Amino acid sequence: MRRERILKHFKKITSLPHCSGNAKALRSYLVDFATVKGYGVEVDMAGNILIQKGSPSLVLQAHYDMVCVGRAPEIETYEKEGWLYAKESSLGADNGMAIAMMMLWMEQEAPLGFLLTSDEEIGLVGASAISLKIDANYMLNLDYEDEGIVCIGCAGGADLIAEQSFEPAEPLKYAYELEVSGLLGGHSGVEIHKDIPNAIKIMAEYLRDKVVRLAWAQGGERRNSIPTRMVVRLSSDEVLLSNHWVKVTPLNEAVKVYETKSLIGLLNAFKHGVHAYNEALNIPQVSINLAKIALEDGQVLIESSSRSMSDEELEQINTSTKALFSEYGFSTKVEYKYPAWRPEETPFTQLVKESMEEVFNMSRYEAIHAGLECGILQERYPHIAFVSIGPTIVSPHSTRERVDLDSVDRTFEVVERIISKLT
Repeated sequence: MRRERILKHFKKITSLPHCSGNAKALRSYLVDFATVKGYGVEVDMAGNILIQKGSPSLVLQAHYDMVCVGRAPEIETYEKEGWLYAKESSLGADNGMAIAMMMLWMEQEAPLGFLLTSDEEIGLVGASAISLKIDANYMLNLDYEDEGIVCIGCAGGADLIAEQSFEPAEPLKYAYELEVSGLLGGHSGVEIHKDIPNAIKIMAEYLRDKVVRLAWAQGGERRNSIPTRMVVRLSSDEVLLSNHWVKVTPLNEAVKVYETKSLIGLLNAFKHGVHAYNEALNIPQVSINLAKIALEDGQVLIESSSRSMSDEELEQINTSTKALFSEYGFSTKVEYKYPAWRPEETPFTQLVKESMEEVFNMSRYEAIHAGLECGILQERYPHIAFVSIGPTIVSPHSTRERVDLDSVDRTFEVVERIISKLT
């Protein structure tokens, strides 16, 4: 019965558009839902929602936006062998399943606070601009994606944006459209070490030693996703042929091209992936994702996202990447920078771990090479103790995203135990 009620809420969430930057419909629905259930509701200028009764000691926290890939925000869910999927789109279990669980606690009139943040998936935007007064002692983030684990640390990150203008050039002998598509994609933090092919890097490698001039290019989907597709139109001084990765289609008309040799050089020089590994935590220490590229009318925009488990090393990789862009004539700016959440054991982490062990018989502490809002929120609310847990979600930010429904049940039970100890 409990699972059915959570799934009912989740499917309602999937019916409302809530892609990052366009989640007003879901925000309005959640505000109305909480109000009807008798909770006080505050919404700040950044779109963050604080829902509570009285002065609760424990606040549950999640974000209400999602990464839309494939057909999303048109989401059609289906179950298979105990997992929930979406047909040809991302599912939005990250972080919609947490919201659905919270809605059940609201139905039960639990004496809790609920902090629902906006635009987490495009740089922790809501958390960075939060202006809500929160007096709780404990905050439990429900954005972790491996059941039975107690997360006590995460990477900091930043988005690096590079731009340049290219001069028009004479077309070469042949005109083509080149496409790399159908790649797996994946989360640019937790899956960056898995050698998932990057469509932009594959295209750059194909063009590395060829004399070509680009007319137009479009690659990548989101800054925090490993690119699944890239398409370019260009002219070439030689016949180009398809290979395993790149589909080559001749064009029957000339294209207006630009002198883009430096662009191809930059894309090949850019070291996408893991730059350093943390053996103690068994996760990447420093990484960067070559996420998106757009070339139109001679103007190119490149978007990348860096991550590090240390603020100092994050600054180092940002500095070296900006130097690389500058070497190839690009101007660069940094957006949505957020701090790392340094791992630390506290009485609250111990209480959560004990509750986890009561349900799973065992548990352990981990940190994650991705951006959780705990780091930013801890800076904003230093009086609050933070921990992150959640149900098992596989391949978020991709059309392969799925959530283990038994894991949702077990995670709900863990939180119930935490609530009973703190309220």
